[in-house]
Amino acid sequence: MLSHQSLTAAYLEAYAQAGPQATEVAESVQHSADATTFLARTLSRPVFLGHAEHRQLTQDLSHIHDAITALPNRLFGGDLGRFARAVGMPEVQVSAVLRSHRDFPIRLSRADLCMTGSGFQLMELNMGSTMGGFDNGFLNEGMLGDPFVKDFVTQHRLSYIDTVAELAHTIRTECKVPEGSRPMMAIVDWPESYETLEPQLRKSSTLLARHDLDPHPCHIGQLRFADGAVWLGERRIDILYRLFTMTDLLEETGPGLIDPVLAAVQRGEVTIFAPMETYLYGSKGALAMLADDANRHLLSDAERASIDRLLPWTKMLRPGPVTVDGRQVDLERYVLEQQEELILKPTLLYAGNGIVPGWHSTPEQWREQVTAAMDGPFLVQRRVRPVVEWFPTDHGLEPWTLVWGPFTMTRGAGGFFIRAERGEVSGVINMATGASGTACFVAPEPDQPLHR
Repeated sequence: MLSHQSLTAAYLEAYAQAGPQATEVAESVQHSADATTFLARTLSRPVFLGHAEHRQLTQDLSHIHDAITALPNRLFGGDLGRFARAVGMPEVQVSAVLRSHRDFPIRLSRADLCMTGSGFQLMELNMGSTMGGFDNGFLNEGMLGDPFVKDFVTQHRLSYIDTVAELAHTIRTECKVPEGSRPMMAIVDWPESYETLEPQLRKSSTLLARHDLDPHPCHIGQLRFADGAVWLGERRIDILYRLFTMTDLLEETGPGLIDPVLAAVQRGEVTIFAPMETYLYGSKGALAMLADDANRHLLSDAERASIDRLLPWTKMLRPGPVTVDGRQVDLERYVLEQQEELILKPTLLYAGNGIVPGWHSTPEQWREQVTAAMDGPFLVQRRVRPVVEWFPTDHGLEPWTLVWGPFTMTRGAGGFFIRAERGEVSGVINMATGASGTACFVAPEPDQPLHR
């Protein structure tokens, strides 16, 4: 049966025998990856998953999504405000969550995982419309532009999931768009980030426009509120695709720009995709609640199995006893003693901000960070040790460390956002700090190819 390991070995063997220069493959992709999340920084080959591996991962992430979105009901009696405060949100953000809340959470997430010697390990679960990497299909098409890659993909009947197509279906489903209609959708960013992201947003919009959506990028300051509607120029907006974040709300101009949007949502003048509450489910504090032994009885058997398979030991940073590998220990003492095996993370920041790997700190720095974070919106997580992947160069193979970002959407699996850094990396890997990207191809179920 085809697997990640067997497909990778087959590719590297074929490449060694008859492959092109690595620069040729990279050049096939770089043009496609220009003006995308990947900024033309791409690797020299795609990565692969077998059908059984992909199916198991998809099922596990679906179970974890179900468990994490059920936390407000299971732990807080349905009180979303209490849940928000428990993961460390300030009141201005709690208010924004409640103002755009709807009856059921959106089904749109991206896990960040590393492949280890024992399988995938989950580091974060991101949710909502502000996630990066939806435009990964440009890399798949770019890779297929190289004859060697295309022949290998064809020979092994590999395919890939069109993330933009799945995103468009999710938007239409979650926003209850009637069949046959083509809603006007404003893709709304923050003014400062829009200055640099506008070319990417316009390129991605051309893909969304193929799926019965009428997308128009803009920034929040360009919106107009009048006559019981929200307008972009002279066009009435049906769907407001949100790219501004909870962090933007904390800026001095944040409430003045965001409050009118939330008020319009409350009045039913526009549909927001995705509501501010998705930020809650993507918080690291929510993951710590899933990992808490005290909450295991609230989980289904399938949810427990998936959490045990993917989630490393994770605890909120609170003084007192905790269970580690079946034994009771004092959390603070354990964290200080196990510095090399733990990472400190803020519950609500993203893109690696505020993360402190114990193995990159001196004992004095670690003690200072742990003491300052104790009983605040922080957690500790057991170190994940990824295995390296080998990629061709014009002079042989070199190791890279990957972060796998599978999307989960309304129809299930939604493609992959893959980032990597050269060498053995045990810290944060993201595009903002110079990572490169690549495409993922998946082996289909026998006699049933994946859609593309």
